[in-house]
Amino acid sequence: MLVYDLIVIGGGPAGTSAAICAARSGASVLLLERGQFPRHKVCGEFVSAESLGLLAELLDRDHVALLPDAVRIPRARIFLDGRIVRTSVDPPAASVARLDLDAALWRSAQSAGVDARQQITVQSIHDSNDDASGRFRVVTAAGEFKTRAVVNASGRWSNLSLAPIQSGALPQKKWLGLKAHYAESLPEPSVDLYFFEGGYCGVQPVMLADQGSRRGRVNASAMVRADVASTLPDVFAQNPTLLERSRNWTQLSEPVSTSPLIFRDPQPVRQGVFMVGDAAGFIDPFVGDGISLALRSGALAAKCLAAFLAGQTSLPYAANRYGELYAQSLMPVFRASSKIRQMLKLPRTVRRPLLLLLQTAPAITRYAVKKTR
Repeated sequence: MLVYDLIVIGGGPAGTSAAICAARSGASVLLLERGQFPRHKVCGEFVSAESLGLLAELLDRDHVALLPDAVRIPRARIFLDGRIVRTSVDPPAASVARLDLDAALWRSAQSAGVDARQQITVQSIHDSNDDASGRFRVVTAAGEFKTRAVVNASGRWSNLSLAPIQSGALPQKKWLGLKAHYAESLPEPSVDLYFFEGGYCGVQPVMLADQGSRRGRVNASAMVRADVASTLPDVFAQNPTLLERSRNWTQLSEPVSTSPLIFRDPQPVRQGVFMVGDAAGFIDPFVGDGISLALRSGALAAKCLAAFLAGQTSLPYAANRYGELYAQSLMPVFRASSKIRQMLKLPRTVRRPLLLLLQTAPAITRYAVKKTR
């Protein structure tokens, strides 16, 4: 049986980032994806400026043009309790459709020499503790593979990502993720967050690679309690401003959904497996840094594995190093997200003066945005 240096499970931004970085360092990499590209994915499709440089490095020369053509997002608006909080996004973020982004990263991984295979579901991972002949055995519906190391980028709700759920651990209220593209005439270059009791919906302009210079498409992505709404039209009806804005929209893509959405403390390593992207920890989508965290965690995992794959360190040392760097560079984003989420859960009478402060002191809003990057 062929032994790979690294097997990456999951072909989204986190998985392809890890695979590309490891392959470019000389490792033999197998990338397994249970789905098929191109595909839509529930996502705000917001790439913060802090990760655009990394994304440009990951994409090969045939696909890096995806970034200059992307819609730039220089500002944000928050609609809550009848108020509008405005802030700048400086430097501007980019809006990149996952339909294009995932496919471009997948093909870039193949160009980097990654053995990339789609429509293969990983069933289990077994650790033999025998580094000599390939420590891990990865069992799939298409057969078994052996590898010296494993990166899990299979997402937040994969059977490979979650520890066994204890009785009563699930939240009482079920949360859904919903997303679709709509036609809108001359959308503002802004990421707009519409909050309501039981969820919120983000709207921002986006383009597809085959659109050329044509604009007029927005991505609407919502996180909502299942008892509040189960479709995007129902979500739009929860916020009067959003409902009015959506009246003239025309649906351009089939809606996609995901559930349940569960927030847990990030866990970057589990039983010797490097966890990246949502598999490590799921950040509240309103922060808008999910893609950025996925790219950065994948690249960080590959960086920490490089010395091990070169025979210079042990796997436990590499795993400990990854955990340390993850805690230093990525964990603060989760903490900031959690604090903002708790603030939004405050009673409306308590939120009102806070919103007024944010409206009259934009520097505070910019600081809060910066802490989530």
